[in-house]
Amino acid sequence: MELLLIVLVMVALVVGAVASTVRIVPQARRYNIERFGRYRITLQPGLNFVIPLVDRVNTKLDVRETVYSSNPRPVITEDNLVVNIDTVLYYQITDPRSAAYEVANYLQAIDQLTVTTLRNLIGSMDLESTLTSRETINARLREVLDDATGKWGIRVNRVEIKAIDPPASIKEAMEKQMRAERDKRAAILHAEGKRASLILEAEGTRQKSILEAEGNQQARILEAEGEATALERVFQAVHANDADAKVLAYKYLEMLPSLASHGNSFWVIPGELTEAMRTVTGAFADNASSMRSAKVSDNGDDARRTPPVPSPRDAIEQAEHEAAKAVEAAHEESARADRIIG
Repeated sequence: MELLLIVLVMVALVVGAVASTVRIVPQARRYNIERFGRYRITLQPGLNFVIPLVDRVNTKLDVRETVYSSNPRPVITEDNLVVNIDTVLYYQITDPRSAAYEVANYLQAIDQLTVTTLRNLIGSMDLESTLTSRETINARLREVLDDATGKWGIRVNRVEIKAIDPPASIKEAMEKQMRAERDKRAAILHAEGKRASLILEAEGTRQKSILEAEGNQQARILEAEGEATALERVFQAVHANDADAKVLAYKYLEMLPSLASHGNSFWVIPGELTEAMRTVTGAFADNASSMRSAKVSDNGDDARRTPPVPSPRDAIEQAEHEAAKAVEAAHEESARADRIIG
C-alpha cells in the first residue's frame, strides 16, 4: 500500500514536471521568458519547452495592431481658449523584449507623450486653425510618437483626433456666425436671382421694342410704297385719259374746303389757287360767249340752226363726271396695286 502511494506521488511529480516544461503560445502572442530573473528568450507561437522551476513567463504580449482611445484632455490655444481634445491611437508591438523592459507602462507613456505633443502643437495655433488643421496635427503627432516609441519596440501606425470641443460660449458664438454666414449667402443668392430676373426682363422688353420698331418701320415703308404706287397709277391714269385742265382746276378748288374740315384753326391757301380760279373763270366766260354767239346767230338766220350750247352748270357736271371717271379709274389702279403689294 505504501509502495503504491509512493508510485502515485512519483507519477504526479513527473506529470507536473512535464506540464510545467511545455508552453503552448497562441498565434499573434509573444511570451517573454526569464531564467533566474534574467531575460532569456521570447517564445514564438506554437509548442515550446522550458525548464521547470528555472524558467518562468514574465509577460504575455499581443503583437496585433491595437486601438487605444485616450480621455479628453484640456489644451490651451494661442488665443487663450481651452479646448478638450480626444485622440485615437493605432499602434503595434514590434519588439516584445523592448516593450516589456524598456518602458514600465507603454500605454501610459504613449498617452502622456500624446498630451504633451498636442499642447506644443495647439499652443502655437489659434482656435480657427485648430479646427481646420486636423490633418496637419495628425501627421505631426504620428511623426513625434513614432520617433519616440521606436526604442520601446512599438510602431505607431496612425493617430487621429476624434473630437475637439471648444467652450460652450465659443460654440454658441460659432453657431451664430454660421447662421449669419448662411443668411448672408441666402441674401446674396436672392439678390443675384432678382438681378438676373431684372436683366432678363429688360432684355425681353428691349427685344420687344426693337421688333415692334422694326415692324412699324416695315409697315410704314410698305404703306409709303403703296401710296407712291397709287399716286403714280393715278397720275398715269389722269394723263392717259387726257383730263381737261379746267376739270382739274375745278377739282382742285373742290378739294380746298376739305383742308378746313379737320378742325384746324389756321391753314394756308397755296399759291396755285389764283391760277385755278383764273382757269375756272375763263371756262365760265367762254361758255357765256358761246351762248351769246348762238343767240345772235339764231335771230339773224332762221334757216340755219346751230345745236344748243350747254349751260355752265351742264358743262361743270360733265367735267365732274369725266373727272369722277378718271378718279375712279385711278382708285381701281391703286387698289390693284395694293393687292399686288399685299
